[in-house]
Amino acid sequence: MAVLRSLMFAFAALATTWTGTAAPAAQTMEGGWHGNYFPNVELTTHDGKKVKFYDDVIRGKVVAINFIYTSCGDVCPLDTAHMRQVHTLLGDRVGKDIHFYSISVDPDNDTPQALRRYMRTFDTGAGWTFLTGKIEDIVLIQKKLGLRIVDIKKIRDHDTRLIMGNERTSQWIKRSPYDDPTILGNILSSTLHNHTGTQVGNLASYEKAGSVKNLSRGQYLYRTRCASCHTFGGGDRLGPDLKGVVGARDRVWLTRWIKEPNKMIAEKDPLAMELMSRYRNLPMPNLSLGDDEAAAVIHYMSEQDKALADQK
Repeated sequence: MAVLRSLMFAFAALATTWTGTAAPAAQTMEGGWHGNYFPNVELTTHDGKKVKFYDDVIRGKVVAINFIYTSCGDVCPLDTAHMRQVHTLLGDRVGKDIHFYSISVDPDNDTPQALRRYMRTFDTGAGWTFLTGKIEDIVLIQKKLGLRIVDIKKIRDHDTRLIMGNERTSQWIKRSPYDDPTILGNILSSTLHNHTGTQVGNLASYEKAGSVKNLSRGQYLYRTRCASCHTFGGGDRLGPDLKGVVGARDRVWLTRWIKEPNKMIAEKDPLAMELMSRYRNLPMPNLSLGDDEAAAVIHYMSEQDKALADQK
C-alpha cells in the first residue's frame, strides 16, 4: 500500500508539473497518508522550537511550502515577496486554516537567528513559519514533494516552485511562485478546501469580463518581477514607489541597477546604499535581466508616467 501511495503522489506531482492544476482527489483519504509517505524528520523553527515535519508541519493542514536561503541575492527575495502578497490577500486565515512554511536549503548557515532577520527584512506576517534542519532531511522532504534536487554547491539553482496541499485529502498542487497572487490565494482558500472556503479578490462574472490585451514585454516583466515589491503611484511597498523614477534617475545608472543590483551593492554605490538603508536593508534581487529586458521595463515605466500625467 505504501508503494502504491508513493506512485500516486509521484503521478500527481508529475501531472501538476505539466498542467499546473490539481490532480483530482476522487475521495478523501481519512487522516491522509499517516506518515507512510512523508518523512517525520525533525526541523527547527525560526523561534528555535523543534517540530516534526509530518506530525507538526503538514498533518491535517492546508499548507503553502517553498524553499529559500537567506543569503540568496536573486530569486529567493522575489519568491518571498510574492508569497507575502498571497499572505496579505488571505489575511487572518493564515495560521488558522491555511499555513505558510519556508524551509531553508542552506541549513548550515540559516540558523533560527538568521531566519528571524530575514523575516524582519520582509516584514512577514503571522502564521508564516520559517524552518531549518539537517540538509539530508530537507533534501528528503524536497524529494517527497516532487522537487528537483541540486548539489549544495549549486544552491542558486535550487527548485523554487511553490507547493500547496491539503494533507488530509491528499491533494497537492505545484505552481510557479510568479503566478497571479489572487489565483494562488484562491487555490489555498477555496480549491484545497473542496471549494467550501471564501475566495479572495473581486471576481467578476464572465459576462462582465473585458477583452485581454496582449501584454508588452515590459508590462509582463513588471507584473511578474516588480509588482510584488513596488507600486506605480500607489506608494511604497517593500520597495519604493516607481512613479517618476525614470525621469529622476540617470538612465545608465537605472539600467545597471535593474540588471545587476547585487554588484552595485557590493561596490557600495552611494544611491544603492541609500535605498538599502531606507527599506530595511532589503536588497534589490538580481533577476538575470539583459539589456533588452531592462530597456523594456524602463520603457513601460516611462509609459506609465505619461499615462498618469495625462489623467491630471
